[in-house]
Amino acid sequence: MERGDALCGLCQRIQPPFQKALAYGSYDGGLRDLIHLLKYQQVRPAAGVLGRMLAEVIDGLETGIPKGAIAVVPVPLHARKQAQRGFNQSELIARIALKQLARPERFQLSAGVLERRRETASQIGLTGHQRRENLRGAFAVKNPGQITDRQVVLVDDVFTTGTTVSECARVLRRAGAAGVWVATVARTLKIAEVFAMPEDLEKEDSETPRVAAAHG
Repeated sequence: MERGDALCGLCQRIQPPFQKALAYGSYDGGLRDLIHLLKYQQVRPAAGVLGRMLAEVIDGLETGIPKGAIAVVPVPLHARKQAQRGFNQSELIARIALKQLARPERFQLSAGVLERRRETASQIGLTGHQRRENLRGAFAVKNPGQITDRQVVLVDDVFTTGTTVSECARVLRRAGAAGVWVATVARTLKIAEVFAMPEDLEKEDSETPRVAAAHG
């Protein structure tokens, strides 16, 4: 599992609303093929392998998370896309990962907490500002009581530019989460883009989160 490197000066000034992000490996080669098998060809056995990878990532995050119960929140799909695909791959691999953890009793799957209220346009080709605007208001917390004053591990299959997990983390923090930690199976990193966040976050959040992204 790949760990984080030091942040550049720009990244230190533009901090995202999550504490730390870890990924199992790079989004290429066999790992990319495995994710595609699950997402686009509905080969569900691939979820077992991906879930075991995700468990390693979550175990790696746990050592830095404050004591107490942890809510595991998958990044949701819009209802229409989930119906079309037949499942949410992030929730599927999260369920498998929780069975593999070294200390499973500390974690609780909270799949219904976060919802995607509207479908969004593809993020491909958009600037950082356009990506944030594209996702603004797309996510909402349905059951804030499940995350209030709790640490949250936000789960997704791939960390690309970080815009989606940043928006989800911002919404979770506003709803009362004590802290948000990001666990993904794979990552595609563009340093100049990963740490962008909604401009109003620094005004509303007095904390300075610590961030580490996996590098290859």
